[in-house]
Amino acid sequence: MASITLGGNPIHTSGELPKIGTKLADFKLVKEDLSIATLVDFSEKKLVLNIFPSIDTGTCATSVRKFNASAAKLDNTKVLCISRDLPFAQKRFCGTEGIENVINLSDFKDGNFGKINGLEITDGVLEGLHSRAIIVVDENGTVIYTEQVSEIADEPNYEAALAVL
Repeated sequence: MASITLGGNPIHTSGELPKIGTKLADFKLVKEDLSIATLVDFSEKKLVLNIFPSIDTGTCATSVRKFNASAAKLDNTKVLCISRDLPFAQKRFCGTEGIENVINLSDFKDGNFGKINGLEITDGVLEGLHSRAIIVVDENGTVIYTEQVSEIADEPNYEAALAVL
């Protein structure tokens, strides 16, 4: 379990992020068109998983915007923005913002992605949502970078995440 904060108040997650050097567990997440995406859909691609509580909050929205700006310049890399938001909210946000370089995926059905990867917030006002984290995976599905953002309101370290690519 990771200890993080929201506005300086302690909250906890269901576990720890995947260890560097391990394979990312397969997942079933919902795309904007309500079809299912799995890890196999992104085989032989590097992945930046930008994980956050809700696209309708300032910091979460900023992370999507910043990774969108970087994603177009990344070779053989996809940026996956993952939250428990409904796919309709993700699509609305990206349409309004003109965001086209990231792939939004929703864990709204069962939260299993968050549970498997130790991201589910287990207490406090955001209980049930995902914590703010970054996981970077190489072309073979091996985790090469992780960051559990210790204060939910803070942005992740974009430069460090992108530097491993």
